Amino acid sequence: MSNRAWQIARVAARHRLDTLLNRDLLDSLGVPAWQRLLLAINPLRLIPTGNRSDGERLRSALTELGPVYIKLGQLLSTRPDVVPADIASELAALQDTVPPIPTATAVRIIETELGQPMQSLFDAFEDKPLAAASIAQVHAARLTDGADVVVKVVRPGLRDAIEADMQLFRRLAAHLRRRYPAANRLRLDEVLDDYQRTIHAELDMLAEAANTTQLRGNFAGSELLYVPRVYQHLCRGQVLVMERIYGVPVSHVEELNARHVNLALLAERGVQTFFTQVFEHNFFHADMHPGNVFVDVREPENPRYIALDCAIMGSLTERDQEYLARNLLAFFKRDYAEVARLHVASGWVPAGTDEPAFEAVIREVCEPIFAKPLAEISFGNFLMTLFQTAERFQMEVQPQLVLLQKTLLYIEGLGRALYPQLDLWNTAQPFMERWLVQRLGPAAQVQRVAENLPDVIRSINGLPAELARLRGTQARLTQSVAALQNQADRPPARWFHLLLAGLTGALIAAALLG
Repeated sequence: MSNRAWQIARVAARHRLDTLLNRDLLDSLGVPAWQRLLLAINPLRLIPTGNRSDGERLRSALTELGPVYIKLGQLLSTRPDVVPADIASELAALQDTVPPIPTATAVRIIETELGQPMQSLFDAFEDKPLAAASIAQVHAARLTDGADVVVKVVRPGLRDAIEADMQLFRRLAAHLRRRYPAANRLRLDEVLDDYQRTIHAELDMLAEAANTTQLRGNFAGSELLYVPRVYQHLCRGQVLVMERIYGVPVSHVEELNARHVNLALLAERGVQTFFTQVFEHNFFHADMHPGNVFVDVREPENPRYIALDCAIMGSLTERDQEYLARNLLAFFKRDYAEVARLHVASGWVPAGTDEPAFEAVIREVCEPIFAKPLAEISFGNFLMTLFQTAERFQMEVQPQLVLLQKTLLYIEGLGRALYPQLDLWNTAQPFMERWLVQRLGPAAQVQRVAENLPDVIRSINGLPAELARLRGTQARLTQSVAALQNQADRPPARWFHLLLAGLTGALIAAALLG
């Protein structure tokens, strides 16, 4: 066993992670009785749990193991389909604050990446970082033109550590699948693939710079959201330089109140920002936890959000956008038959699903929720419950929807922390209805026809040549059939002509419709 594996084993033992292997999980995996007996009498039972819950002990263990594991825990917190809800809730509290790397190390990385000494890059550079997270840390600085900026530097050595741990994770997952076929239901490979994509995205400062620039362009001049400027010429794989902002952290509600910020409007704008990103721009910030969101309070009665850390972004296909919008509106109207139909039509559940049975289960889950006042219903938790219910009908996990759900939970949580009376449903329904009319109404259909008209015209112009080619093909086929008829006494010629006519018709139809 490698040194890292021993270290993980020691941390797991110290935090009694063996208790996570409860009887239900062992039964579901088909673990033999003798192995369960060994687990039951293992000497780790002598180590007290300190009355901490499973989630608390897992969170502490991941924090102790370092940045790679903190990020894994944060990812697992968004996967209630894999992790029990109580543990997912605890992992969501994982903090991204870790001891900073030495300033000399950060300076060396900046100078190496940019190929210039600090003196020629900055008029000032603060040694003490503004923040230190699991992937990177941030320093305040001033450019030679006087602009205040922040410099984000990726921690050294992370890639090697990530690759080593990923190999260990994948070996463990393969072992579990071989020994316990039922472990496939945990979707370990899918979780690991998702984790690898996420953490690699956060290591690439050039990708984050591009994402930030695109999001900034999408909201240029908007009263909803401000995105800081990126200094592209100073960005490299491990370094990002962007405008420094001076907003108030969205979690500092007391300070926002002291500044007389219109919190009701701010909460409503959070919802509008989310739906604008998802449906109008189809490019949404998928990591909007409180540490990444600030508030521009220069106009307290007209506040807007400031978004940071654009490493993880999401998007939907047009098909998913449309089906999601229709689903949401069907829920607003409690049309559960339409919800069931849409889930099948979208391919989110198998085509052979019993729609009336699916509708009945959805109704059973939703009606108690809708019995509450709308302002008391958590939209994000509602979607989470729906996805979990749909799993009983073999609904496959949709990665793009998981990111969306995570983002919605963040936005709703922020909105209700600012303004507890926030009615996300009342804010969302008019937006969705308006979007569907714009996307699918008569004007939209006319516009689509107009956009496709040049292709249609080109196809029509090409029809004479295509028909001439098909006539030539028909003539050659007729000659071939005639030759075959002359060679042997076969069924009457009319059968061959019928076959030939059908083939020709199919070819012409394909040319017209293709």
